[in-house]
Amino acid sequence: MAYPEITLVRHGETEWSLSGRHTGRSDIPLTAKGEEAARGLASRLAGITPAAVWSSPSGRARNTCALSGFGANAVIKDDLAEWDYGDYEGITTKEILKSRPGWQLFRDGCPNGETATTTGARADRIIAELRTLNAPVLIFSSSHFLRVLAARWLGLPPEGGEKFVLDTASVSVLGYEHDLTEPVIRRWNGR
Repeated sequence: MAYPEITLVRHGETEWSLSGRHTGRSDIPLTAKGEEAARGLASRLAGITPAAVWSSPSGRARNTCALSGFGANAVIKDDLAEWDYGDYEGITTKEILKSRPGWQLFRDGCPNGETATTTGARADRIIAELRTLNAPVLIFSSSHFLRVLAARWLGLPPEGGEKFVLDTASVSVLGYEHDLTEPVIRRWNGR
C-alpha cells in the first residue's frame, strides 16, 4: 500500500537569504538567481500530482510556487509563514551574537518574536491538516519553519529542527512507513 508523501519546497534565493539575514515577516523578493532556481523546480517536481498545494503567505514562497508551475492551485496557509524573528528581523546571526553571546534560535527564540514552541504549534496545526487530508501535498515555505515542521513530523520537539538544514529552492519529502502512524523523512535535500 502506498502512503501519501508531503513534498516540502523552500523558496528561491533572496538578497537576505544570500547574506544570512533573518527573513521572517519581511517580504523580500527573489533574486534573478532565485527566480531561475524556482523555474528549475518545475522539472524537479515533474510527475508530482498533489491533492493540494499550500504556500506560505510570503511573496518569496508564493512566487517560487508560481514560477515552478503550481501557483494556480495554491492555497495560502498563514501557519506556513516563516519564524517571526521579532527584534532580530533583518539581522544576521553573527550580528546577534555580538550583543547576545551564545544565542541560539531554536533554544532562545527571538525577543518580540516567536520561540520554537510557538513555531512548533503552527507546525502541529499543519500536520493535523495533513493527516486529516491523508493525500499527497506540495508545500512552499521557508527554511526555519520547514525545519520545525520536519521535526514535529518525526515526533521530535520543535527545537529538533536545528538538526536539519535547507538550501534555497530545495525539495524534501516526508512520508509514512508501514502505516499512517510511523512518519519518516523520505528524502532531505539540505546542503
